[in-house]
Amino acid sequence: MPKLLRSFLAGAVGFATIVIAMVWFEGSLIYYPTRHPDGFWDTQALAQQSGFDIDDCYFEAEDGVKTHGWLCRPKQNEGSQLPVLLWFHGNAGNLSHRADLMIAYASQGVEVLLVDYRGYGRSEGRPSEKGLYRDARAAWDFLTVERGIEPRQIIVFGESLGGAVAVQLASGVKPAGLLLVSTFTSVSDMAARHFPFVPRFLIRTKMNSESVITQIHCPKLVIHGSEDEIVPFKLGRELFDAATEPKRFIEVQRAHHNDLWMIGGQSILDEMGRFLHECAGSEKAFELPGLSEPD
Repeated sequence: MPKLLRSFLAGAVGFATIVIAMVWFEGSLIYYPTRHPDGFWDTQALAQQSGFDIDDCYFEAEDGVKTHGWLCRPKQNEGSQLPVLLWFHGNAGNLSHRADLMIAYASQGVEVLLVDYRGYGRSEGRPSEKGLYRDARAAWDFLTVERGIEPRQIIVFGESLGGAVAVQLASGVKPAGLLLVSTFTSVSDMAARHFPFVPRFLIRTKMNSESVITQIHCPKLVIHGSEDEIVPFKLGRELFDAATEPKRFIEVQRAHHNDLWMIGGQSILDEMGRFLHECAGSEKAFELPGLSEPD
């Protein structure tokens, strides 16, 4: 066999091996869970420091997997009249790594239910696309059935990977609003960015938010950093373009994937808070089209 042909075949086999390995270990390239006890889990200390009530909550999905969340709410809130932010976080860490943001969101005058997917934090099981969708529905049922909160008070919020979970859930229920931050059109589009040599037809995880969001008719707010190096700004904008009205897009100039709230500052948090109250029709309500663009 000619040397050139042997080199070509060796290269082809090596390339195929890499692609097969990536497809086989696809889940480990998408999900980066951190299990308990990694993180800070002292909810009593968090409550004392923040001035909010923070409670552990547990949900059971339809397949029997039990997952965990934190419910953060103002101490003076005796009923369920505040907007409720149902938050699905990104693909890494666990909810304890997001305690500061949880408190910042609650400071906008809302309750926050922050959910850890299966395989994350205290939650059972292993993450998968269908599993995450089941976990999301279990958290929704916890709010609407167990706590008796009306859907018109709940805004579904997805950040990064959690955006796909939020879009999927919102397509099957009727939330007051949908908030998406630094999220994407589909996993195959993300793979094309980070692993362009992997054929799309081999990717089993779909998370095709671009097609699903067309079925959602509640108000939507999409926020994305202009310099996002993980989820390209282009994908966030394309997802927004596919969404039905009413909707609004906020571009945070100079913000990357992990510093959006730091760069955007209080003005972006305030815009988010105004959107939540408008969706839930609370006393801080405002007209969505009248929102001013942040500086």
